Amino acid sequence: MTDTPARLLSLLSLLQTGREHTGPELAGRLGVSERTVRRDVDRLRALGYPVEATIGALGGYRLAAGAALPPLLLEDDEAVAVAMGLHAAAAGAVTGIEEISVRALAKLEQVLPDRLRRRVAALRETTDPLYGLLTAGGTAPATDPEVLSALATACRRRERLRFLYAGRGGGPPVRRHVEPYRLVSADQRWYLVGYDLDRADWRSFRADRVREPLATGARSVERALPAADAASYVAESVTGHRARHRAVVTLHTSVEDAARRVPPGSGVLEPLPDGRCRLLTGGDALDWLAFRLAALDVGFEVHEPPELRAYLRKLGGRMVAAAAGGHP
Repeated sequence: MTDTPARLLSLLSLLQTGREHTGPELAGRLGVSERTVRRDVDRLRALGYPVEATIGALGGYRLAAGAALPPLLLEDDEAVAVAMGLHAAAAGAVTGIEEISVRALAKLEQVLPDRLRRRVAALRETTDPLYGLLTAGGTAPATDPEVLSALATACRRRERLRFLYAGRGGGPPVRRHVEPYRLVSADQRWYLVGYDLDRADWRSFRADRVREPLATGARSVERALPAADAASYVAESVTGHRARHRAVVTLHTSVEDAARRVPPGSGVLEPLPDGRCRLLTGGDALDWLAFRLAALDVGFEVHEPPELRAYLRKLGGRMVAAAAGGHP
């Protein structure tokens, strides 16, 4: 690679991966000599990049933390991810950094190429955030950025999609024909809310299980979503909130403590101003709902449904009588 500026950018991109690279490895990747690599490292240092070098058979180069933030190189998907994260923070997802996020976002969007600006705009305009959703935690399944972009574009254009949808637990994929409505981001996961034309009903789809999305060119029909918004629909679908009994409960503990107590996939937590939190959950059986709440081992107050309150009063009477050794 004879173009020095282009070679410096390539070298910087390699060093920004976080791991240490040997001189011969960098020389081979760039197609230059080790002496040229050393010169290019010196050029990066002169520009303010803190490139550290270790000596020895296992030595190499790595980019360290510096006293000031130098310009960064971002891949397309990384730039889109950063932009979406800043959008969420600017909207108040992280308290206290809204204004800072707006400034950083303005700087980033100013230098984004048109193709990336369109992707960010499509995601921003078609995505609803869902905070507090209790999933299984850990590392979320990876979603193909190209798939996510195709889903966002279809939502924005109100255009029908055909795609393969992978079965649970690695089951065979099923072809779906859907009118995309909105995307929902929740706990590092993405969901597509849309009207399933083959099943004649609304559905939520995990974006990481979508394969080969194909826009059909046909326009979606205006339909009424059976929920307040797409985020509410996903919360109800994922947690069983659309079950026979819809429960709204105040837990007398912090949202952080509740997140450790409430089983994954069984509700949505919302912090309250007084330090307590609200749990939105549901189930088809009152006895199972009552057991789940009692098993949390914290004080709680049921707001709805009234049937659950009545069941708890009846159950409580039986428990007190059993503890006293008598009959209710």
